[in-house]
Amino acid sequence: ALRAFTPLSTRCAGREGDAPGAAGRPLHGGTGLGQRQSQEQAPNGRPLDSLIANTMSTTTQSLPAAAVPGRSIAAWWQAAPFTLVFALFFLIPLALIVMVSFWDFNEYELLLGFTFKNYVSIFAGCGDASDGLCVTLKTYYSTLKFSFLVWLITLVIGFTVAYFLAFHVRSSGMQTLLFVLCTIPFWTSNVIRMISWVPLLGRNGLVNQTLIGMNLIETPVEWLLFSDFSVVLAFVHLYTMFMIVPIFNSMMRIDRSLIEAASDSGASGWQTLWNVIVPLSRTGIIIGSIFVITIVMGDFVTIGVMGGQQIASIGKIIQVQTSYLQFPLAAANAVILLAVVLMIIWGLTRLVDIRKEL
Repeated sequence: ALRAFTPLSTRCAGREGDAPGAAGRPLHGGTGLGQRQSQEQAPNGRPLDSLIANTMSTTTQSLPAAAVPGRSIAAWWQAAPFTLVFALFFLIPLALIVMVSFWDFNEYELLLGFTFKNYVSIFAGCGDASDGLCVTLKTYYSTLKFSFLVWLITLVIGFTVAYFLAFHVRSSGMQTLLFVLCTIPFWTSNVIRMISWVPLLGRNGLVNQTLIGMNLIETPVEWLLFSDFSVVLAFVHLYTMFMIVPIFNSMMRIDRSLIEAASDSGASGWQTLWNVIVPLSRTGIIIGSIFVITIVMGDFVTIGVMGGQQIASIGKIIQVQTSYLQFPLAAANAVILLAVVLMIIWGLTRLVDIRKEL
């Protein structure tokens, strides 16, 4: 009891080896107070310093992020530049397009106001079933047809190329080399790549001359150029890479032990492909599909060049209306096209949760 009231300095000085002058050792050195305190144990047998450190660490980790001083402000400052860029280059232009779509216009100027005239004129005649599809619905049908054909062909080609690179090319260096070779067409302009098909597919082009020289045809084939075939061919040439990259990325993340397990279970190559590889690659398939479909839906340059200005699409209609300074009508068509594309994307994202899979 008296020891509890004894001053700490008296108890420390009275112990052997703890005096400041004892063998030149400091007050808390050697077998002094500091070492004896670290050796004291809690009731459960754990050292007190370890127990205190663990308790402080647990308390710090249990604090919410908002309780840390300055954390919320720093997060807002980090997100501010990206929010500003997103608002300036996406939200504000989109809001302006929607706003202009409700304006009126004449041959000379835009008339500020609010009217549904542009949307009504777009679907004029679509309610009369006796005349068949109206111009707008025929144009959307043509655009969706190209989108579906290009999506199907690029999916087959992209999946095949990605499968070969991921599972049949063992060397990572060779994978990189072949992957770079696939990107070579992107080193040139889209227009140049489209124009390069004209000498091949034209009436007096290389393909027709070769077929005539082999006596396979007597007259040149007319539908090779400035037709639906040439448009689809150019689209596939331009946008197949957008399907290869995400599918290849998904396949490289597949655990190879799953394929070995399927093979050990007696599954054939096609069964392994359909039941293991395809389901695990669906994220890449959906992402590639979104890329290809959205680009084709809004394209007008490829259809104009390869279609000989004879094939209609929604993007081509918007481009023509803009050239004639019919901005409210073009904006209304753009809003409708955006709504259709968003519905397609919504339907594709229902098939797989992309954020969860990534």
